[in-house]
Amino acid sequence: MTMTISRPRPILLSAIKRCIVACSVGFALSTAMAADAPDASDARELHNPPVLLRSDLRLAATALPRGEAPREVALDLDIAYTDNKLFNPASGLWDKVHLRSYTGRGVDPNAPFVAPTIEVTPGETVRISLHNKLPADPDCTNGHLPVNTPHCFNGTNLHSHGLWVSPTGNSDNVLLSINPGVSFQYEYNIPADHPSGTFWYHTHRHGSTALQVSSGMGGALIVRGDRKPDVGHQGDLDTLLRTPSGDPFAERILVMQQIQYACVGADGKLKYKDGKIDWTCNPGETGVIESYDQLSSTSWSDSGHYTSINGVVLPTFTARSGTLERWRLIHAGVRDTISFQLRRMSGNLKSLAQLKVKPEDQQKFADQVCSGPVVPQFVVASDGLTMKHAQKRNLTTLQPAYRDDLLVAFPEPGRYCVVNASAPASGSVTQAATGRQVIGFVDVAPGDKVPDIERFIVDTLVKSAQANMPASVQSQIVADLRNKLSLSKFVPHPDITDDEVKGNMQHLVFYIDTSKPKTTFEIGTDQSDLEPYDPKRIDRVLKLGDAQTWQLESHRAGHPFHIHVNPFQIEKIIDPNGKDVSLPDAVDNPDGKGVDPQYAGLKGVWKDTLWAKGPLPGTTPPKGVYRVYIRTRYERYIGDFVLHCHILDHEDQGMMQNVSIRLPDGAGGVSTGHH
Repeated sequence: MTMTISRPRPILLSAIKRCIVACSVGFALSTAMAADAPDASDARELHNPPVLLRSDLRLAATALPRGEAPREVALDLDIAYTDNKLFNPASGLWDKVHLRSYTGRGVDPNAPFVAPTIEVTPGETVRISLHNKLPADPDCTNGHLPVNTPHCFNGTNLHSHGLWVSPTGNSDNVLLSINPGVSFQYEYNIPADHPSGTFWYHTHRHGSTALQVSSGMGGALIVRGDRKPDVGHQGDLDTLLRTPSGDPFAERILVMQQIQYACVGADGKLKYKDGKIDWTCNPGETGVIESYDQLSSTSWSDSGHYTSINGVVLPTFTARSGTLERWRLIHAGVRDTISFQLRRMSGNLKSLAQLKVKPEDQQKFADQVCSGPVVPQFVVASDGLTMKHAQKRNLTTLQPAYRDDLLVAFPEPGRYCVVNASAPASGSVTQAATGRQVIGFVDVAPGDKVPDIERFIVDTLVKSAQANMPASVQSQIVADLRNKLSLSKFVPHPDITDDEVKGNMQHLVFYIDTSKPKTTFEIGTDQSDLEPYDPKRIDRVLKLGDAQTWQLESHRAGHPFHIHVNPFQIEKIIDPNGKDVSLPDAVDNPDGKGVDPQYAGLKGVWKDTLWAKGPLPGTTPPKGVYRVYIRTRYERYIGDFVLHCHILDHEDQGMMQNVSIRLPDGAGGVSTGHH
């Protein structure tokens, strides 16, 4: 998308300062939980995922010397099986696991099931060499296997989710299969006007995406920016989230995953009990993810496992009261909804290191221990893109692939809970109401007390603006901040107007057909042309330079819509009664069975992934259907890519389409080439 923004500058010094600030906060409290841990390697303290260290730039063999390329960086990622352990709160013990994972220079060996963070800046060319060191897999070269039956579990590729880069060739091309024993170098030419923000990367090989992502094969991809706003130019939010002395606010990167392992018996096969997978792990057994039987609609809740954060189950954060922090939340799981909430602990726990909570007691434990006052969150960016206003929330709903940047400040010292709050059936991927689950703790050391968190955030940002923003726009930014925390000078994309999209609409319907012997996962423009994925078919041809409205519907269950390359802006979300539930303070409860907060305030927000809610229970489409309207521009890049449901086992089984953006032909249509 077009972005009027000032020229980027080197940010190495900024990154060093950010590390010093973040590390000092953690170091001051690093011993708080050490006494609870029976072994140093078993301590479940939360740290940001390590940053993937840069490699020597390898160029193709030529007779020419290397030219000057100060904006080129090289990274290496290996993919291999990793033997390690994950804490299991159901038993209070550590389960041995044998899982596929990314590895690279500087990866934490004690938390290997989260990929290292990749940090880039606008204007860089980033080369990532991906080395598939998994064992040989005959499924990867068997061309006779049904394309929408999960297969090629050891084949892989790489998707830079949310980046605005080319989808073709050796760029963000997910139509490749990098088979075992093969290495491939991706090249991402990040444009100089690319927004800074929170993005992520993960495997995307059709047929094995869900299995690999559920093993922890996903990581943060942070685009860092130092471009300050000026008259006629937008700026990076990074430049505002700083102290008056110019140091970045303390930052947390939270990669939340649902690692869905099950332990195998002595015969090396999954264990079953009463016709269902037995998710218990006995001493000496090893957890694996080798079957899509582990990835059903209810398997995550059935497993009793916990959402991990940065590869750690039930971790403890350390913080200080009265300190404003930036939290980058990334839902890197496969399917289940996360309702992220912070609460003051209401009970008393002497030890967290050996905590034991049976799966059936998770709700009771949360109610007894974590029912104190809610700590409000202020959302400043969604899917990496800064919002027009910070939005105050008591919880943040994260569907698979969502990212949200929060401003967080703890009002007083003490222990707090990180809770996956309850959600109504209409707001959950599983179509069942969910209970509460504690997924982490925060030990907050004494600092300043904050009686009014919103006022504290406004005052802190105003002080930053007065110290850090250019004089030409300083008064405007200060006035914006005092007006409901407006961030108008940091929004990267201009609104898409009615005139741009007049008379030009795409329709999309998600559907699961259970009437056939084999359930099929389908997409169409309406109920009449639903089909599963066909890699040889181009489903939508779009014209470079156009802007369009898309109308999204789900006719069975809900599905997170994701399209590669270009982000979109939410126009409106209409519930079955005709009400726009994307307005600020809208109440989404059309059947009176529970308020779902996730759509309120999304009108005008830019995203790349959006939940298309399923029809009301007991209704048959077109009755009972939500209609989601989004707008998008097709700018800069041409080529073939995909859209799909981001419940990744749905995508692997056919809920995906091929999309092609092509050049105009000069006569109102699209060019088909010159031959």
